Amino acid sequence: MNIMKKYFSMVVATTRKNGIGYKGKLPWKSIPRDMEHYKRIINWKTTTRYANPFSYLYQANIPNTREKIVVKGKRNALIMGKTTWDSLPSSSKSTSTHLNIIIDKQKHTADNVKVTDSIVSALDVAEKDPSIHEVIVIGGESVYNQAMKVSERCKAIFKTRVCKDFVCDKFFPEIPLEHFKLVHISKTYSCIDIDGMPIPFDFTFYVNSKLIDQGYDCIDQSFLELYPKHEEMQYLELVKKVIEEGNEKKDRTGTGTNSLFGSMMRFDLTESFPLLTTKSVYWKGVVEELLWFLRGHTNAKQLEEQGVKIWNANGSREYLDRVGLTQREEGDLGPIYGFQWRHFGAPYKTMHDTYKNQGVDQLADLLYKIKNTHDDRRMIMIAWNPAALKEMALPPCHLLSQFYVADNKLNCMMYQRSADLGLGVPFNIASYSLLTHILANATGKKAGEFVHILGDTHVYKNHIDPLKVQLQRYPNPFPILNVKKKLSDLKSIEELAFNDFELKEYTPHPKIKMELSC
Repeated sequence: MNIMKKYFSMVVATTRKNGIGYKGKLPWKSIPRDMEHYKRIINWKTTTRYANPFSYLYQANIPNTREKIVVKGKRNALIMGKTTWDSLPSSSKSTSTHLNIIIDKQKHTADNVKVTDSIVSALDVAEKDPSIHEVIVIGGESVYNQAMKVSERCKAIFKTRVCKDFVCDKFFPEIPLEHFKLVHISKTYSCIDIDGMPIPFDFTFYVNSKLIDQGYDCIDQSFLELYPKHEEMQYLELVKKVIEEGNEKKDRTGTGTNSLFGSMMRFDLTESFPLLTTKSVYWKGVVEELLWFLRGHTNAKQLEEQGVKIWNANGSREYLDRVGLTQREEGDLGPIYGFQWRHFGAPYKTMHDTYKNQGVDQLADLLYKIKNTHDDRRMIMIAWNPAALKEMALPPCHLLSQFYVADNKLNCMMYQRSADLGLGVPFNIASYSLLTHILANATGKKAGEFVHILGDTHVYKNHIDPLKVQLQRYPNPFPILNVKKKLSDLKSIEELAFNDFELKEYTPHPKIKMELSC
């Protein structure tokens, strides 16, 4: 007996709130990647063009039980409601490569159409037809609801998440996570909607938990490989590895860490912005701190005036006295990141002094090279100045960045000697991704990729429990960054302000509180 015929799959695209339609149409403009994804699923075995989305549903832990299926002359059955049928193009209705099963009370006469009154009877029709290879439910709301009521017969759900709220009058039911396991989330893609603005979306894949427990595969691994996994999974997997396998080490704060040495993550900046979603990341802090660096400032009180207090602890009287900077005014952090970027090698006095035309302006040099000599292998900006380390409230953690131009895209690789995975790294990923966007925009390039190299990669002991909460969460699609100004028209990059950057469709999980060790 062909065990696959007992099961069906569902394919759907939804908004953030599970909306699937409005007045009989999709609520968004056509998404070409999603249409290609849909065709891959419904057309497999009817054409050699598409990869196999389905496993043969064999028991992987039992040898010689993989079923050999003869596919010659096979076709797939598509189960849908009348509205979905009416929305299909005529080319889809006339094809003989599918059996269309419509749940409706009216009769239909086409050779490739069957009409039934329920999902159960539709499944019976498909099961009795020896030509049917896969059974796929494609909509709409009523049919999806019926299908979810017999979810024990559903082996897989292919769900596209369109990360925007549209007006909808039809919805996909909540996936019961006690019955289905989310096994794969793709990277974030984007498309342009009818209003000309980009929309982030991704592809998610759920499988029947009971079938997994019984040792069955439900989605072919080679099909999943067509969908690179969500880039946030790199971060989550690294956190998990450090917690479970890290070396216990002491640190200057006295908190203690689990630590591993040498890690790398890569983030594609061409279609989305890697602001982590499994917890809320402080976006205003990311932007204001970076702009503060770019201006060469070292006064923590300037950030505090913008409502950003992330440097307050390291600029406090107590902390400055503890690290031997007793003569330093409260809030004066010394020649840290921004000073090194704009005035490398200049003697440091106080946060109130003016350093114009003093030292090496690495940022200005970098902008010139990106724009004019973009094959240069010396497009580097460094914050590590051994001669000035003792003057800094905190020596730089992210200390070197190198830039690379190809195909008119600007790529950035940053080396971070000390990487606090709980609090610091999510911030650092966003900060250097934003820096790449700024430099690309200012030099007429497009942002390409951010590569993050981590040296001492650690989790503080008091962050382990909060991070375990985060590890239970699944990423949402990354947001989209909109830079409102054409930065190449600016007289100075220092003119930038927080409101020049718009983060669109950021849908993070709730904030997770973690204490700063300093």
